[in-house]
Amino acid sequence: MMQPRRDFLKMALGVSAAPGLLAQTRTSSGGERAGTRLPILSTGSKIKSIETFTSGSLSIVRVRTDSGQEGYGQIAPFNADISATVLHRMVAPLALGQDPAALDAISDQCVEANYKFPWSFVCRALAGLDTALWDLHGKTTGKSVCELLGGKPRPFPIYGSSMRRDIKPVDEAARLARLRDENGYRAFKIRVGKVCGHDEDQWPGRTEELVPTVRKAIGNDVALLADGNSCYTAPKAIEVGKMLGQNKVCHFEEPCPYWELEWTAQVATAINVPVAGGEQDNDLAQWRRMIAMHAVDVVQPDICYLGGMTQALRVADMAAKASLPCVPHSANLSMVTVFTLHMQGAVQNAGPYVEFSIEPTNWTDNLFEPALKVADGKVPIPSGPGWGVTINKSWLAKAERQVTEKA
Repeated sequence: MMQPRRDFLKMALGVSAAPGLLAQTRTSSGGERAGTRLPILSTGSKIKSIETFTSGSLSIVRVRTDSGQEGYGQIAPFNADISATVLHRMVAPLALGQDPAALDAISDQCVEANYKFPWSFVCRALAGLDTALWDLHGKTTGKSVCELLGGKPRPFPIYGSSMRRDIKPVDEAARLARLRDENGYRAFKIRVGKVCGHDEDQWPGRTEELVPTVRKAIGNDVALLADGNSCYTAPKAIEVGKMLGQNKVCHFEEPCPYWELEWTAQVATAINVPVAGGEQDNDLAQWRRMIAMHAVDVVQPDICYLGGMTQALRVADMAAKASLPCVPHSANLSMVTVFTLHMQGAVQNAGPYVEFSIEPTNWTDNLFEPALKVADGKVPIPSGPGWGVTINKSWLAKAERQVTEKA
């Protein structure tokens, strides 16, 4: 393995290693079925009702038990109304009446019972239920989810994630340098190429101008990551990857169409920049193949796309067994960033930072409190019980409510 990749992986596996969940997981024959083995004990209660509160791109889930416990989670953002419908029709009936401590069993049943519908909207819906159950357990025990996993809430390093391809390279460079100075960011991610671009750039020459311009503006002591969003064929990705290496980029994300694992593996073998991927993948068997074939150097499960914390921890476990760091996808400021902070504060192979969007948004405003704040390039992992944040009642009151409950 070439030196830059070796240096990154050494740093990623050493920075955040806490005596958390992954040191305790049990194994199974295929790896992907490993259970979470958490210190969560049944209280004898059963899941009584599952509610969704949907507004625009977001849907919040509230789970209640017959003993009065409750927890809040979130369905994956975007087309949230579709995911909420899937939750009530295809997921909630499977979970009602079950022990809320049966996280692994509930997750497996909800995926397997819907095996004819792989897997995206089912997993997006399942994420809302699963994350609500984690919140419930935290509140019941008086511990944060991070603590349930064996970690400790603390300020955690983040990288500022740009979502823009419509910005001139000089303007992107200037705003990243400003954020470095104002908020202490020590890492940024920029967007190269074009989404599913078939080797085309957003406009001709943009990527070749953007990367060195940003590098010069932020300096060599700030980490620089790049996201291709499924833009390139393998030969073009290798060409771009070599240019990224020349500019000290430490992470090349989704260089090829994510479903073309063999292409991505070719890129990972050919360049000295670590290749990252997996945000779109929600099939644990696909994750097992991806890791076994060394398609990526850094795994990036999205907790909400994948089906919740329970599923994401299984991916992190697979990666840990292969000595790969985990840097989850959390590219917006909804609850997914809260979930990711808790996970990364505990898993033993957590990468050196958490993705944190730098884009101003209104669709996540006033969703929960306290809001996440950047200081000295870090964001505190919320320390209260469960997720450590409270969904604003005013947001819930304006959302469309649906409920599925046990008779």
